[in-house]
Amino acid sequence: MNDALPSPLRERLSARYGEPHRRYHTLDHIQALLGGLRRYHHLARVPAEIEAAIWFHDAVYDTRRLDNEARSAALALDELQDIGWPLAQAERVAELVRATQHHQTGEQDTDAHLFLDLDLSVLATDADGYTAYARAIRTEFDWVEEDAYRAGRSRVLRSFLDREAIYRTPALRAAWEAQARSNLKAELQTLAAEGQS
Repeated sequence: MNDALPSPLRERLSARYGEPHRRYHTLDHIQALLGGLRRYHHLARVPAEIEAAIWFHDAVYDTRRLDNEARSAALALDELQDIGWPLAQAERVAELVRATQHHQTGEQDTDAHLFLDLDLSVLATDADGYTAYARAIRTEFDWVEEDAYRAGRSRVLRSFLDREAIYRTPALRAAWEAQARSNLKAELQTLAAEGQS
């Protein structure tokens, strides 16, 4: 898989992922998704668009704001046109980035399914990896009071558990769904227990 983005742009984006307030949404997260795309490259229709979306999807990240995805998408649209991507392709990447806000997309959009599934791959890591991820997310929201965080985080976890399937790509659902559901349920139980202590 060739690099979809030129080195100077990747370096600028890498600097964003190195911002000090980030604990999970870092360059390690991007590298993990790129590794997943390399592994499942054969499932992608237009891998370059997914790769670009991976690089841009958390480029703007401020836990105190609600428009990170929209701002990241706008950045993608500007930067990709600046390096000569056709408008339609740049808009497609921006569309993929915006889809990460609610992690939902069109029924037949298999590239979007693959991209969003890769973004949620951390949910299916082993118990230690998942615990580290959950702690990193809590640190990124360290300004939120404990009860409010538990309530908000629990809503997010339940929203995934309430879905018929967390992963939309058949191969990834088969590989990851059971572990992800186990991890989400375990975190919900931990949050509930902390709320009672």
